[in-house]
Amino acid sequence: RTKAGSEDLPPPKAEKARATEGEGAASTVDAALNVFQGLILFLICILAFSTRLFSVLRYESVIHEFDPYFNFRSTKYLVSEGFYDFHNWFDDRSWWPLGRYIGGTVYPGLMFTAAIGYHLLHAFRFTVEIRNVCVMLAPFMSMMTSLATFFLTTELWDSSAGLYAAAFISIVPGYISRSVAGSYDNEACAIFAMIFTFAIWVRAVKRGTIFWGAMAAFAYFYMVLSWGGYIFLINLIPLHVFALMICGRYSNKLYVAYNTFYILGTLLSMHVQFVSFQPVSINSPEHMGAAGVFGLLQLYTYFYWIKSMVSEKQFKYILRMAILGAVGVIILIVLAALSGRVPFLTARFKALLGSTSNIAIVKSVSEHQPSSWTTFFFDMQCLMALVPVGLYFCFMNLTDANIFIILYTITAMYFSSIMVRLVLVLSPVVCVMAAIGASETMKNYSYVNWSSLNPAAKSASRGEGATYDAEKKGAKAPKEKFSGLKKLANSKSTKAKSRKKAVSIPTGLMVSVAFLVLFYFYTIHCTWVTSIAYSSPSIVLAAVNGDGSKTVFDDFREAYQWLKFNTHPDAKVMSWWDYGYQITAMGNRTVIVDNNTRNNTHIARVGYAMASPEERSIRVIRELDVDYVLVVFGGKIGYSSDDINKFLWMVRISGGIFPEVVEAEYYNAQGMYTVDSSATSTMTNSLMYKMCYYRFGELMTQYGRPTGFDRTRNTEIGKKDISFRYLEEAFTSEHWMVRIYRVKKDIPLDEYLPPV
Repeated sequence: RTKAGSEDLPPPKAEKARATEGEGAASTVDAALNVFQGLILFLICILAFSTRLFSVLRYESVIHEFDPYFNFRSTKYLVSEGFYDFHNWFDDRSWWPLGRYIGGTVYPGLMFTAAIGYHLLHAFRFTVEIRNVCVMLAPFMSMMTSLATFFLTTELWDSSAGLYAAAFISIVPGYISRSVAGSYDNEACAIFAMIFTFAIWVRAVKRGTIFWGAMAAFAYFYMVLSWGGYIFLINLIPLHVFALMICGRYSNKLYVAYNTFYILGTLLSMHVQFVSFQPVSINSPEHMGAAGVFGLLQLYTYFYWIKSMVSEKQFKYILRMAILGAVGVIILIVLAALSGRVPFLTARFKALLGSTSNIAIVKSVSEHQPSSWTTFFFDMQCLMALVPVGLYFCFMNLTDANIFIILYTITAMYFSSIMVRLVLVLSPVVCVMAAIGASETMKNYSYVNWSSLNPAAKSASRGEGATYDAEKKGAKAPKEKFSGLKKLANSKSTKAKSRKKAVSIPTGLMVSVAFLVLFYFYTIHCTWVTSIAYSSPSIVLAAVNGDGSKTVFDDFREAYQWLKFNTHPDAKVMSWWDYGYQITAMGNRTVIVDNNTRNNTHIARVGYAMASPEERSIRVIRELDVDYVLVVFGGKIGYSSDDINKFLWMVRISGGIFPEVVEAEYYNAQGMYTVDSSATSTMTNSLMYKMCYYRFGELMTQYGRPTGFDRTRNTEIGKKDISFRYLEEAFTSEHWMVRIYRVKKDIPLDEYLPPV
């Protein structure tokens, strides 16, 4: 062959050779791009894992918060005893004397995932302790979430936007808040399950096969196993189907995908014992929407078939009668709900729709409060500004998949504004929308008009324009010989790109630099929030002194270890419900109430004991067979999340059951809640006040302040001469954060004390 190569061949063979050469070059470039894309995803996964390790590096491998301690204890039981014993486990160390049936009151997906990972590691001879598996599970699942987000965004848009989305969600604070190392809570697995289910559902709608519908159902089953937030999925997916039918986008693919997903997903979800028959019960309004859309889809398909079988006049009559029948059914359902025969609007359902809850125990949880505007910018920073850009591009290129992500954005925005905990559900879709907006904007402004730098290129571009004009007028354009790489450059994607209007070099450079600066500060913000706000375990606290040294407050574990080694194994400990899981997991002692909050009356009895004088509280304490009473106090070191600051919620919760507890009696004459000399006798004589401030009046907490100065409330306590008759101090931690009192069993009760 000569230097000219394939040009010496006959014309048909030359064209075929050039086409083959172009295809080979294109496949080589595609392979290189796929390798580069895989490398970027690998680096994103490393970033997602490593950025969540601040707490382990600063403190140690420790479980955070309160709920994760129950999950950790349950996982240890599952690993040691096996699945069947865990499924039938009745825990007699919680909710004394009621107990708790664990197998039927938990979402076990988190425990199953950790146990499977533990056994797999040991099968490959990695002898990792179960505690370390639980601590590192959330960072590992964040890697999987980044991959699932890439998959979802690629299905919705393209792989370029998918890389943006994966990078965004790997460090977004809204998701990191529940996925740092040690945050062993249900959301660690649930967010991955949610995004993966959405990605499979989008593919099922696009493909319309039973296989992908079944895959979506199995992904949904894992979501049901993991978190009660599966209610969001089983309502959003039917809403997507309903919107497609309303928009005239019904297809056989949609029919196959949703029928397969709903039938198989419902059957699988009913195997979770905590869910049981709720998906098919009228007592669960959260599941009615999915069933209603399933029935509506059958009717829609039936009428679609009827329309092809009858005349237009007959079809209009049938349609009119069907509409009247549907209206009648809706009226009957509404009347039944108003009469109370169908519990259509439960308290939980109304709370999610924005109704203010009047249940004190629900309002007392900080996660149930409405979100402020600063929360969105703190947890998602500049991504919030890119969401409208992504919505714009989705509306400009409206598809079945894009309609789904638009609905996800709108609903997640609404629910996250009602409950701050649901910002976690909003974060993934914000990353996806911001990724679409950023990707398309960068593509548009990267198409630069380079002809301004090269006169030859400028004349060539004019020649191309003349060729285009000649083709448009019908004239024969001059022939031009292309190499394989030029054929790749003039491929379908490049032709689509050439339709965009080229921008000047300064404009493209300015936009690119602006995005780089924006993403740089986004990275700095996310790293700072992760390091400072979300990587401090509540079980171990730290403070920086004036000279730069650090003081560690390990009072909680100190107190729980004291309980474990200095009390009888059958001892019962009464505390506020916030600390129940930690006492059971680390102290290995029976508690009266814990964080499950499954019995409001039982919690109210504990609140009644805390809010009453000692002479009245001892009745409840003796009835519950309590051996020790534990309180958390922060007046010495300035710890604000102590029981004195939570005390009003104890009063409100107990006042809902026991009318003799009146909240107004705990305010001073000016209507203020205080612990100083203006506090009422009801406040200063309450058991909570006495247990927190016993011997505190003798303590000097701050230089230049009187003894008994509360650094949290910034005031001197009003009552210092405190004594007990039925209790005695058993343990006070180093910094007075945890105080434990022993109940005297040998002192008889006064006969005049009224029964509870």
